[in-house]
Amino acid sequence: MSTNYEFKGWMGLDKNSVKGQLKYQAYEPKTFEETDVDIKITHCGVCASDLHTLRSGWGPTLYPCVVGHEIVGHAVRVGSKAEKGIKVGDRVGVGAQSASCLKAECEECTSGLEQHCQIQNTNTYSSRYANGDKSYGGYADYWRGPSHFVFKIPDALPSDVAAPMLCGGVTVFSPLQVNGAGPGKKVGIVGIGGLGHYGLMFAKEMGCDEVVAISRSSGKKEDAMKMGATAFIATDEDKDWARHHANSLDLIVSTVSSPKMPLTQYLMLLRVNGQFIQIGAPEDRLPPIAAFSLIVKGCKIGGSMIGSPKQIEQMLELAANRGIKTWNQNRPMKECNQAVVDMEAGKARYRYVLVNEETAKL
Repeated sequence: MSTNYEFKGWMGLDKNSVKGQLKYQAYEPKTFEETDVDIKITHCGVCASDLHTLRSGWGPTLYPCVVGHEIVGHAVRVGSKAEKGIKVGDRVGVGAQSASCLKAECEECTSGLEQHCQIQNTNTYSSRYANGDKSYGGYADYWRGPSHFVFKIPDALPSDVAAPMLCGGVTVFSPLQVNGAGPGKKVGIVGIGGLGHYGLMFAKEMGCDEVVAISRSSGKKEDAMKMGATAFIATDEDKDWARHHANSLDLIVSTVSSPKMPLTQYLMLLRVNGQFIQIGAPEDRLPPIAAFSLIVKGCKIGGSMIGSPKQIEQMLELAANRGIKTWNQNRPMKECNQAVVDMEAGKARYRYVLVNEETAKL
């Protein structure tokens, strides 16, 4: 099989890259192993994680860095030990994780919780593999990485619809699934953005009795109701919103990344033994809470990080079977700098997807 292609991508060279200063240049991918797959990228979603990483918001970034971890394309090289029956030409995708230890002694990997592997966990970009090689993401022409974290894309899902699901989608699907979203449950989704819009759609298709969209203003109410919300709370427009809707929800999934969130009021919305799950990742700390906010109702606060390979496959199957479609705006890959700036300004409705215009025609 031909491997005469060059790995080139839009590179962040320093913290200023988040201001739309990515540079298109060549780089050396990880050493190819027989468990790996090379993907010719056609689509890549733009995730808020890309912005946090470009500006070193969560910690020092391994510059130079190619971000992008919502990747879809076609397999162009497949190692002899690749998993899942992937073949050259298959339409495949990669999410936010590209490797874990996968060792028999690893409790997380052997129980299907690879995203929580405590031995060796490689992000799809700005991270390192076990051999020390650096990982590079999807604002690029090609991607290389372990087949265990590569997924066949169902025929029913267009590539631009599927790409953002591989991080944004599963990040919300996972806590809904794990925490029992379904018939008999009343679920709230805080934040109607790239993550939140998936939360509304998935909660609806999981059969939740009520799906409540929670946002600061009612500006996105019409969209939220179309996505599957049965009710809407605008926290800046109803001074007594927490009291008016107290004790009404079994589960809240918070997608927002603001350290100024009204956490105590969110907990008031929970019923006895309710759960609040945080998935948005602020660069600063969450606000403090009074212990009695938890004690009186026996409620719990937890967190969730992306999803396991199995959950990604389950999510893709659900989306394909139930016709769940990302609300996305496609942008040419060569315009990624403007897309990053617009994403930072909050203009996405609700996910930007970068399209490699030449390879996407194949």
